[in-house]
Amino acid sequence: MKNVLLKLNKIQTELKAPKGQMNKFGGYKYRSCEDILEAVKPLLSEYACALPISDKVILVGDRYYIEATATLYDCESGESFSVTASAREEENKKGMDGSQVTGAASSYARKYALNGLLDIDDTNDSDATNTHGKEDPQADMPPEERIDPGKKINKIQIEWLQNMIIETDTNVSKFLKAYDISVLEDMTIECFANEAKPMLEKKARTMKQ
Repeated sequence: MKNVLLKLNKIQTELKAPKGQMNKFGGYKYRSCEDILEAVKPLLSEYACALPISDKVILVGDRYYIEATATLYDCESGESFSVTASAREEENKKGMDGSQVTGAASSYARKYALNGLLDIDDTNDSDATNTHGKEDPQADMPPEERIDPGKKINKIQIEWLQNMIIETDTNVSKFLKAYDISVLEDMTIECFANEAKPMLEKKARTMKQ
């Protein structure tokens, strides 16, 4: 175990995984699972390691969870070290089909398994860049690139909502009713940036206290 832990320590120390994704309408930066994997690949090659991630579905009581395991394998010594994280599938799937719910839970679980393994802190995220409606997020954009606030949210914003709904254990039916929509795809950019996103972020922060 000593060899793989020494390599893990070096990888954790040298890894730079900036938040490479930006949602200019929501006003927040975020780091995806793919961002982390792309950043760590050169270090895996340098230290002769592999980093597979596996998923499995587990039933706890009457609820399903996606459990992701990230494992650092030392290709020279054969030793390994693993970290597991899990995310619960939303019980009420209104607004999301089954594959979207499972995919969102898998993405969340994999990202946080990697965070735990590679010692990445994801708590300091959108607060520094989010205007929360205090400024026009399109103010610096040319007129031809601005988007009508009545326009519906995009796939990235939908995925963010799905992940946050799962993370905060928010009832999907009540969430949709609160914003007078039948599915997440019907939410407008203006509603997302000024109401839904700040509400979910506040709820997530409160749950961590």
